[in-house]
Amino acid sequence: MLHTPICDLLGIEYPIIQAGMGIFTSAELVAAVSNAGALGSLGAGARTVESLKEQLAKTQELTKRPFAVNYTLSPALPDREAFSLTLKTKPRLISFALGNPIEYVMRVHDEGILVMHQVTTVQQAYQAAESGVDIIIAQGSEAGGYGGTIAGSVLIPQVVDAVSPVPVVAAGGVADGRGLAAALILGAQGVNIGTRFLASTEAPISMDWKKAIVAAESQDAIKVDFWNDIFPVSGQAYQTIPRTLSSPFIREWQNQRDMAKQEAKRLQSEIGSAIEHGKFGELFPFAGQTVGQIKDILPAAEIVHKLIIEAEAALINVAHVTK
Repeated sequence: MLHTPICDLLGIEYPIIQAGMGIFTSAELVAAVSNAGALGSLGAGARTVESLKEQLAKTQELTKRPFAVNYTLSPALPDREAFSLTLKTKPRLISFALGNPIEYVMRVHDEGILVMHQVTTVQQAYQAAESGVDIIIAQGSEAGGYGGTIAGSVLIPQVVDAVSPVPVVAAGGVADGRGLAAALILGAQGVNIGTRFLASTEAPISMDWKKAIVAAESQDAIKVDFWNDIFPVSGQAYQTIPRTLSSPFIREWQNQRDMAKQEAKRLQSEIGSAIEHGKFGELFPFAGQTVGQIKDILPAAEIVHKLIIEAEAALINVAHVTK
């Protein structure tokens, strides 16, 4: 069985973490991943306190295995009530992304909960390690959603070397077992996977979005530069740009960045309304470059098991090559 030290730290069987993709996660998805022996993550980003309370309770009903809760630190900081609720729930792990987590680490540790943080540069990794996080995610630019500019194959080994002995998890560019095997060879102890789990039976996104992921080629997953014209990056937030599949909304605004700045408040309202009514994917169907590898919509448990089988086979092939 494929097992790394991070499995013991998290209390899981396999070194696979389902990314905490905000409202595009659900109790059903989280529980399916955790029950399969990996670590499911419930995203708190853009979720109301009532929704978070409901989803946390449902997750605990559906699984007795470890799970995580994810918070983003940009464009807005975590809601205090929601964060307190999460601490009281005591998930195995709380993960952060998009900004310096230092002010939250001690508070989470005081509750006996592990902290994981996602970075897109070596400098951010140093900062995260100094803040005392337990696990660092090195996210390559191939990833869907918010990401940086450095490819995973370049970033992962640098982060591993920079923060040792803090364990590193790889993100971006992983959708099958070969990607998991490659991440382990680069020095990571596991993987954090988003897009592949969006194309799962349990993912709470529209079937149109899932079918778009299956139909897309890697070059169809593009960086949406005008996002930061609508939601400017400031303070301690990391410099990231979302990666998504195209849409009529994106095609309308991608080459009108000056106009997007002028219309920022109106566009913020339009995007907020889309989130509220479950139509965000019609504007920004987040997806990474691994869409070119994803050819079907599967139950989350089957995705986990396929990842392990494929990774073990890939590592055996590597061992044969080196003999």
